[in-house]
Amino acid sequence: MKIAVAKELDTSEPRVAATPDTVKKLKALGADIVVEPGAGIRSGLLDAEFTAAGATVSADALKDADIVLKVKRPEASELAAYKRGALVMAIMDPYGNDAALKSMADAGVVAFAMELMPRITRAQVMDVLSSQANLAGYRAVVDAAAQFGRVFPMMMTAAGTVPAAKVFIMGVGVAGLQAIATARRLGAIVTATDVRPATKEQVESLGAKFLAVEDEEFKNAQTAGGYAKEMSKEYQAKQAALTAEHIKKQDIVITTALIPGRPAPRLVTAEMVRSMKPGSVLVDLAVERGGNVEGAKPGEVVETDGVKIVGFTNVAGRVAASASSLYARNLFSFIETLIDKNSKALAVNWDDDLVKATALTRDGAVVHPNFQPK
Repeated sequence: MKIAVAKELDTSEPRVAATPDTVKKLKALGADIVVEPGAGIRSGLLDAEFTAAGATVSADALKDADIVLKVKRPEASELAAYKRGALVMAIMDPYGNDAALKSMADAGVVAFAMELMPRITRAQVMDVLSSQANLAGYRAVVDAAAQFGRVFPMMMTAAGTVPAAKVFIMGVGVAGLQAIATARRLGAIVTATDVRPATKEQVESLGAKFLAVEDEEFKNAQTAGGYAKEMSKEYQAKQAALTAEHIKKQDIVITTALIPGRPAPRLVTAEMVRSMKPGSVLVDLAVERGGNVEGAKPGEVVETDGVKIVGFTNVAGRVAASASSLYARNLFSFIETLIDKNSKALAVNWDDDLVKATALTRDGAVVHPNFQPK
């Protein structure tokens, strides 16, 4: 069984899909690991470290590989190098990318979208969305601090007192919770909001204050899978009015709201941005999906009347070494379920809930029920 670790063609993607640590674990499962030259260099991992862990570094890594590990979905130009029937694991970004799914189906590969891993207990260790969002939440606060012209904690000095920064987190998923924790560690006064009532207790447990319109709709605003539901126009208007008043008084706003398969909800209008004090900073973690903040631009820091809107993309990739380490462990944990421990050969159980939830293509067709060709 040959497992290939591909080098990312996208120059904006510094992460890698394996580390020396996971190479050793994959070898223990009976696999031969072949890594493309330079695959880990932007995550601080040299080819020599993969070799020392037992991998082979070769330009022909992808040839005849049974499993191909990537960070981002393979481009059409890459698929030609994959053998038919190969299992390809990556963050596939399948929503709205029908042509890319068809390309993978036509290439005959079995494409697994790691971000579709179900949120059940046995899959927690494989949850790519959580591992990467956790780091994005941390990095969002670091990026905000770098753009902010003042310190986060209150400082009492001989020359006078510096007040603590006020930080508002919008969207309390994994990224939002880590942003709260990081901002609190830095000494900020933190408030947070989310449409899911279960998050109120989580926010308060981290020492932040919760802000929301707590009506009947709010009490039923969560799916069985733990995701946010799209709220009614009436609720959105009430929440926007409360939020607008609150944002005026904040130094830093970090938005993290995403709904799977939909454009990012607009949380902060241009008018709200204008209401903030000069020197304030907004960080939009949803900018790649259209953005939560009006005026945010992917990959840019936009300044409006002294207020900065930070729209960095691939924020987890901004801490590439840590992100690669966690992502590689997510992949290993999933691969472990696909290999027979006795024969040390691939033994995919196509009826496994994890496989059914993540398999996009198989036998030349798109098989995932959510992404059938229209």
